[in-house]
Amino acid sequence: MSAYHVYSLSSELLQSLIARNLSAGDNQQAPEPPSSEVSPSSTSATISCNICLGATFSDINEQRTHFRSDWHRYNVKNRLNGGQSVSESDFNQLIDALEESLSGSESSSEEGTDSDSDRDAVSTLVNKNKLRTRSISPEASVRRAPRNALSWFHSPPSTQIGVYRALFPFDTPEDAHLQALKNMQKPVSGGRSWAMFMVAGGHFAGAIVRVSKNGEDDEVYSKKPKKPVPDTEVLRHKTFHRYTTRRKQGGSQSLNDNAKGNAKSAGAQLRRYGEQALRDDIRKLLTDWEEEIHDCELIFIRASGANRKIFMDYDGASIFKGDERLRTFPFPTRRPTQSELSRCLQELSRVKVSHFTEEVLRAQDEAYLASLPKPKPLPVEPAPAVLEKPKAKPVKLSKEEEAFREKWQRLVEMVSKGRLEPLKAFWEREGHNFGGIDARIPEWIGEKRVATLLQLATQSGQDDAVNWILEMHADPTVPVPHLELEGNGAEGEEPDSKRRLSTAYDLAQTRSIRDVFRRNAGAHPDWWDWFGAAHVPSVLSKEMEDERDEKKKARRKGLKDRVKDREAKEKEKEKDKPAVDESMPIAPAPSNGPRKLGGGAGDMAGIAGLTPEMRVKIERERRARAAEARLRK
Repeated sequence: MSAYHVYSLSSELLQSLIARNLSAGDNQQAPEPPSSEVSPSSTSATISCNICLGATFSDINEQRTHFRSDWHRYNVKNRLNGGQSVSESDFNQLIDALEESLSGSESSSEEGTDSDSDRDAVSTLVNKNKLRTRSISPEASVRRAPRNALSWFHSPPSTQIGVYRALFPFDTPEDAHLQALKNMQKPVSGGRSWAMFMVAGGHFAGAIVRVSKNGEDDEVYSKKPKKPVPDTEVLRHKTFHRYTTRRKQGGSQSLNDNAKGNAKSAGAQLRRYGEQALRDDIRKLLTDWEEEIHDCELIFIRASGANRKIFMDYDGASIFKGDERLRTFPFPTRRPTQSELSRCLQELSRVKVSHFTEEVLRAQDEAYLASLPKPKPLPVEPAPAVLEKPKAKPVKLSKEEEAFREKWQRLVEMVSKGRLEPLKAFWEREGHNFGGIDARIPEWIGEKRVATLLQLATQSGQDDAVNWILEMHADPTVPVPHLELEGNGAEGEEPDSKRRLSTAYDLAQTRSIRDVFRRNAGAHPDWWDWFGAAHVPSVLSKEMEDERDEKKKARRKGLKDRVKDREAKEKEKEKDKPAVDESMPIAPAPSNGPRKLGGGAGDMAGIAGLTPEMRVKIERERRARAAEARLRK
C-alpha cells in the first residue's frame, strides 16, 4: 500500500500525471463523478454526496451522518436559493466569521441532533449568501463547477488519483497542484509530521503523527535485516472526556446559557465545570506538546466556532488564528476518539484511485457540466424611489432630564402598585416638580390609555391610592385619552354633544373603587361636577353604608335560619323511620359460577323493601364476608 501513500508515490506515476481538473476548460473544475472515486484497495465505487462534492463515505451510516450535518444542510439550502455548494473548509470559515457555534456536523454522538440555535445559524448564513448574490457581476454569472475537496490527476491511459486540497499550501493555483504534489515526494530531514485535534460534545482526541519517513540515511550495517518503517506513525496521542452536554439534548451548557440565561440546576453547574475543565485540560496538553506542534507541517482541527477558541488566541497559546498550517478535516467526522483520528489520518494520507478511460472521462465531464444549473439572469435594479426621510437620531438627554424621567418612573410605579406610604412621602418631597396632582403623564412613560395619576390608580384597582389622590383635590372629570378621540365627530362634522366621554370613574372595575368616588362625592359635593362631568351616579354616606351592612347581615341570618330548619326536619324524618335489625342473616352467595357485585336477582328481591341506608349496610356486610372468604382461600 505504500505506492498509494501521498508522500511516497512512484516516480513513474508522477511523470505520467496531468492535471485532471483542467480538462474542462480554463478555471473550470470538472471533479470526478461520485462513481469514479474508489478506495486504494478496491476498484468499486464508494458512496458520495452529489451536493457536497468531495464528500465520500465508506458505508451508509457515514452518509446518513453527513446528511444531518450543518455543512450538507447549508449546501442544500444554498443550492435551492440559486447559490453554489462550498467545501467543508470554506463552510468552517463562514462559521468562524459568524462567531456562532454549530453542532450538526460536530455532534457528540454518531446519531447527532441539531439544536434550534444550529438551525438559526445555518439560516443566517444562507440569508447572508442571498444578500451577497443579489448584486452579481457579469463575470460571476459564468457557469462553474462547485469546488471539490479533492484535486484529481490523470495518468494515461486509464488511471486517476485524487489528493485532498487541504494538503497543498494555501493560495496554490490549480495549475500548480501537480508541481506541489511532486515537491511533496522530496524527503525532509526529520520527516514530516501533522498535529490532529478533535473536540465535540465534551470528547477530545489529539495526536502528533509522522506522515513521511526520515530523509536522512540512518541505515547501519547489520546482519539482521531492518524492519520496514511504516508510512505513518503516531508519536503522541491523548484522549479524555468531560461532562458538558445533556444526553440526547444537543448543544453545550454555554450555548443554553447564552440563549435562555444561566440555569441553576445541579446538572448545569456540573456541565459548566466540565466545560472549564475541558478547556484547561486541552490548553495544558497544547503546552506540553508545544515543541512537537512547532515542528508540524500541518495542523488539523475539528471544532465548532466556540470550541476553536480553546486552541488559539489566548495568553501563551501555541497556535494562532493566522497560522498558515491550520486546516479543517475536509470530510465528515464522527465522535472524537483515537480510532477516529486513525481513520482520518488514513483518509488524508492515502490517495484516491480510479480507473476510467479517457473517452469515459470526457463523456462524464460533458454530462456533469450539462447538469450544472444555468446562470440566472441579472436582476434589474428598480428605479430609485423617493428618498425616505432619515430616521431621527435619539436625542441625548442631560443629567437633569434623566433625573426628571427617573422621578416620573418612580411616581407611576408607586401609584400603579398602591404603595401609599412611600407615595405620600415622595409627593411631599418632589410633588412641586410635577406641576400638581392633575399633571399629565408623559408619553414616553408608555401609559397611553390613561392621562392622569387618578386614572392610573383607578385602572390599577388601588382604592387607597384613589382615595388619597381624590383627597388631594384631583379632577375626576378629565376624559380618558384613548376614548376621547371616539367622542369627536368625523372631519367636517359637528361633534355630538350627547356623546359621552369616559372618565376616571368609568375605568373602575370593582365595587370598592366605585364606592371611593361616591364617598368623596358625598364628602366634597362642591369640589367638582360629580354627577355630570365625572359620571358618578350617586353619593355614599356613612348612614347608607351602615344600612347596606345591616341588610347584608339580615340576609345572611335568614339563610342560616332556613338551613337550620331544613336540618331539623331531616332529623325528625329519620326518627320516624322503623328500626332494622343489623344482625339479621344474609343468604350466602353461591360458591360456583360467575358472580356479580351486589348479588343475583333473588338477593335484590330480598332487600327491595328496605330503606337506602339499610341497603348500604347490607351491601357493606356482604362485601366484608366476601373478602374474608378470599383470605381463607
